[in-house]
Amino acid sequence: MIRKQRKMSQQQVAMALFISREALCNYENGAREPSFALLNRMSEYFNVSIDYLINGKEFESRP
Repeated sequence: MIRKQRKMSQQQVAMALFISREALCNYENGAREPSFALLNRMSEYFNVSIDYLINGKEFESRP
């Protein structure tokens, strides 16, 4: 979702994250899950939290 909102190609993102385009496609389609290390790189690259990458929203503490 973030990649598409920012009008980036799978190839651009995959190269920046040092993974194959096919791997990124599998992560986007839910066929595979990224490692914690890759989630960390993705969050830094897109400047969002890991929570946002996983849940689509920022972390909210519960009362």
